[in-house]
Amino acid sequence: MKKAFFTIIVVSYNAGHKLVETVDSIKAQTFKDVRILVKDGMSTDGSVEELMAKYQTVSADQGDSEDIILVKGADKGIYDGMNIALTTLKEIGDRSSYVFFLNCGDVFKDEKVLEEVYDRIVSYKRETGGQGRYIFYGDIFERITQQKVSSNPKIDDYACYRNVPSHQACFYDEGLIEKELFDLSYKVRADYEQFLRCFYVDKAEPVYIPVIISIYEGGGYSDQNAEVSENERKEIIAKYLSPDKIRKYDLLRVLTLAKLRTAISSNKATAGVYNKLKSAIYGLKGNKEK
Repeated sequence: MKKAFFTIIVVSYNAGHKLVETVDSIKAQTFKDVRILVKDGMSTDGSVEELMAKYQTVSADQGDSEDIILVKGADKGIYDGMNIALTTLKEIGDRSSYVFFLNCGDVFKDEKVLEEVYDRIVSYKRETGGQGRYIFYGDIFERITQQKVSSNPKIDDYACYRNVPSHQACFYDEGLIEKELFDLSYKVRADYEQFLRCFYVDKAEPVYIPVIISIYEGGGYSDQNAEVSENERKEIIAKYLSPDKIRKYDLLRVLTLAKLRTAISSNKATAGVYNKLKSAIYGLKGNKEK
């Protein structure tokens, strides 16, 4: 199977028309050096049949990068599905350069996203002579609030404590993410733990790209299980940050009214002002780092 620059992984289970909608947004990209891998957890709603009726699908050991690799089989949820997809890529052997996860219901912001990300990756590596392992990440657009959500342009301890980029904004070096599979002991925050593990253990270099990558549907499992999410967040940061730093950042969180800010950013009526202010602060921070 021909090597592709990007592999886009879509994990699906009874997603209805959202599966085809998400794949449509990948197929519409002007940049064509892309492999699509759909991991389906044995859907019974006809969504996979709809996909197969519209697009050519093949098993992992067949086809070329123009085809959609379809992997069907039971899994234990979205993170297990992601791990199975990553293991499948490793078994294929012909590596892509970068892996991106696009959930069913999420779509790329427009048809030129991958073209722009590719140009910025190539330009950055040419300018820096970079040979390391990278996580290139951008921003997302939130469908519920109809607002751009900016990512922190600099990843440091405090960013890891409070605000790592959404996985719908992250392009991972394939060798890096194949090595660091998602920890299934976390039901809501496995992607957060995986990002921190790549950063602290593998010393991956996160590189910010000022591009809106995807339109995020929201309202999923993590949004519906805020208490589980917060408990897992506390457990995860304790693995990677010292107790002194956690105490310091906990105090900062209280003083900066974190709970109130979360409520404001989640409300459609107030999210616009909040996210514009957040983007402006990140912009100043990014310019200061140059």
